[in-house]
Amino acid sequence: MAKGGAAPGRQGPPSEAVRRAEQLRKEIEYHNYRYYVLDSPVISDAEYDALMRELQELEARWPELRTPDSPTQRVGAPPREDMGEVRHRIPMLSLDNAFSDEEVREFDRRLRERLGLQGEALYTCEPKFDGASVSLRYEDGVLVLAGTRGDGYRGEDVTPNARTIRTVPLRLQGRGWPRVLEVRGEVVIRKEDFRRLNEERLAQGETPFANPRNAAAGSLRQLDPKVTASRPLSFFAWGLGEVSEPISNSRYEIMQRLRRWGFAVSEYVERARGVEACLAYYRRMLSLRDQAPFEMDGVVYKLDDVALSEQAGYTARAPRWAVAHKFPAEEATTVVEDIFPSVGRTGVITPVAILRPVEVGGVVVSRASLHNQDEVDRKDVRIGDTVIVRRAGEVIPEIVAVIKEKRPKGARRWHMPKRCPVCGSEVVRLEGEAAHRCMGGLYCPAQRKGAIRHFASRRAMDIRGLGQKLVDQLVDKGLVQTPADLYRLRKEDLVGLERMAEKSAQNLLDALERSKSTTLARFLYALGIPQVGEATAQTLAEHFGSLERIMEASPEELQQVPDIGPVVAESIYRFFRQRHNREVIRRLLEAGIHWPAPRRRGGPLEGKTFVLTGALESMTREEAKRRIEALGGRVSESVSRRTDYVVVGKDPGSKLDKARALGVPTLDEQAFLKLLEEGR
Repeated sequence: MAKGGAAPGRQGPPSEAVRRAEQLRKEIEYHNYRYYVLDSPVISDAEYDALMRELQELEARWPELRTPDSPTQRVGAPPREDMGEVRHRIPMLSLDNAFSDEEVREFDRRLRERLGLQGEALYTCEPKFDGASVSLRYEDGVLVLAGTRGDGYRGEDVTPNARTIRTVPLRLQGRGWPRVLEVRGEVVIRKEDFRRLNEERLAQGETPFANPRNAAAGSLRQLDPKVTASRPLSFFAWGLGEVSEPISNSRYEIMQRLRRWGFAVSEYVERARGVEACLAYYRRMLSLRDQAPFEMDGVVYKLDDVALSEQAGYTARAPRWAVAHKFPAEEATTVVEDIFPSVGRTGVITPVAILRPVEVGGVVVSRASLHNQDEVDRKDVRIGDTVIVRRAGEVIPEIVAVIKEKRPKGARRWHMPKRCPVCGSEVVRLEGEAAHRCMGGLYCPAQRKGAIRHFASRRAMDIRGLGQKLVDQLVDKGLVQTPADLYRLRKEDLVGLERMAEKSAQNLLDALERSKSTTLARFLYALGIPQVGEATAQTLAEHFGSLERIMEASPEELQQVPDIGPVVAESIYRFFRQRHNREVIRRLLEAGIHWPAPRRRGGPLEGKTFVLTGALESMTREEAKRRIEALGGRVSESVSRRTDYVVVGKDPGSKLDKARALGVPTLDEQAFLKLLEEGR
């Protein structure tokens, strides 16, 4: 969690914002996995953009909500384990999105202000193809490696597959290219070829691809390159990764060089002077959207001057010198057939509109969140109404407006129930909150199920085989009420449940037994403490070394932990003050959950926090991190007043500026190496 919490005199985020941010983080991570790893998204790009945008807005408004493991600090998802791994020496970052002309103008204003530009900025404009991002590495003009974006730092090795794509040069043409050249771009498939491919799949009895992006990504990531070779894929270059020497200070000129070296570059790449020229380009590309041979979901504006771009720097997930201007989401009209109250893991009751199924931009929409009673009343949504539904929305597609001219006489108003529809407990609305909440706490099955699913999840206790359907059965049959009850299950409890024979039951019991041997960090994360993600759990474990010390820590002691501010500290403190929580923890430990005794780190750099910026010549960033940690130090991703040193390599980013502003000492590579040598 970002340090510092709320500024003095400023109230921290309301509990509804805290819960919403937690919910968004989990949903976005799930959709990242579906999109990047499985190539099988379950929501549209516009819906995903809306989720990410809402989380970014929450974190911008309340910085204490920003966690190190937030999706806004990441790009995608880890690579599949059945393919080789590629590490991106220069991260393949994502792009920030703009959804309106005003947001583009604001991007331009901020960028020019950051750089001190008085006149209009010169941009390179290009279409944003909707495909699979790939990095191609050439050494001495020969293709030696191809990797997917993955999580931005690690991707999948798809070199054999990339070699089969006709528009990927196996050897560069012309002359003047650098010895090492990484070209990044998009693997796409023509709309016409996509339709033909799906016709062939249907004729062969196979499931058709949902859209061209899925077809391109799925084809690229085949384990058999022959399958990739049979698919009509194309590669369009849009940028650079690692290069051994500069090519040009103009992005537009770089694209022209890439074209001369044999790469396909979009014919629509143009330069535009000033933001209004960019917006004119956007309108022109939007008019060409339907007739373009490839799917486009927007355009990208990049500052043309490379040196100025580096001066502008990067955030954790995106460059500050570029933005994607997304095309508008599509809308449709349908009928609200019912509204039902959905109880979430934290007890918040959300009204959900059940819609007459309607296709919106290729996605069948059958429900939409109405968020809370105030939203229902504000929009005056009634059962039976005809409404406008938009794909870009909140958790699921949103109802934009009611077409009151089509309201039937029998349209019924909806009101929040006074009793929980799941457990019958009282429903209340706490002062200062927009949400209604079931007061059943851990007695409500809707909340118990979420807590147990989280406890068993892969990154928590990793109880293999304990999926959502089995958790539902265990809770519904009264076999499990808290995570501690899992460790009291017997084979006779499990046999007879749906899809649970003796072998399956024994496998689950074995998985439960294996899960007892864990780490303190995983156990803390599994408890589901509000505001505590994986990174914060790891930091807590390293700082205190024992569960007992964490449980007894005061808010002030918790704030001494790096990256933990007052909001997170208060959340942790209150969690461990609850008698029920302490009782569940006691029962879990009695069940045999254990972890290794903390390893004393020691070393001359113990207690020192380092931040790395720029490229080091003598070692990689990971090597530098390992050497610091081996001497007892700690490496953070962000600069703050608690940072002891900022290690500055070649082409440092904005972290150097922040270090100077905060007066944090800096070390060049020579001084850093001397410090490491002295600590040996």
